[in-house]
Amino acid sequence: MKYKAETPEEYLKSLPNERRNVIDKLRETVSENLPEGFSETISYGMLGYVVPHSAYPDGYHCNPDEPLPFISIASQKNHIAFYHMGLYADDKLMDWFIKKYSEISKHKPDMGKSCIRFNKLDQIPYKLIGELCGKITPEEWINYYGSEIRK
Repeated sequence: MKYKAETPEEYLKSLPNERRNVIDKLRETVSENLPEGFSETISYGMLGYVVPHSAYPDGYHCNPDEPLPFISIASQKNHIAFYHMGLYADDKLMDWFIKKYSEISKHKPDMGKSCIRFNKLDQIPYKLIGELCGKITPEEWINYYGSEIRK
């Protein structure tokens, strides 16, 4: 589901209460653990954590007017989606996440390339999400993006 919002606060206000509480807790988890230098914004209709143009003027290769995306959080029709571009870009990070997830859950994570889908809102591993958020600095993401993705 796409919500029309221009600020993170507007995005949160547009959500149903149950979803708002979960998204707000994810937002707090990201904010407390994400290395300094990322900015919170609305990116592609979701809460986004990006490398701002002031740190990476080239922006996102798909749309250079947009800052370089890193993490997004979205309320979708049947789940909460947590997108982490580092999972898509770094196989070692993906392996780490899946291993850690299996240590705290009897279920496999419902994942895409960079997306973790949470269908059961009471089973979101906030502590693990926090650890994941702290694994890559903006500088590391810029270097990886510039050398591997933007070729």
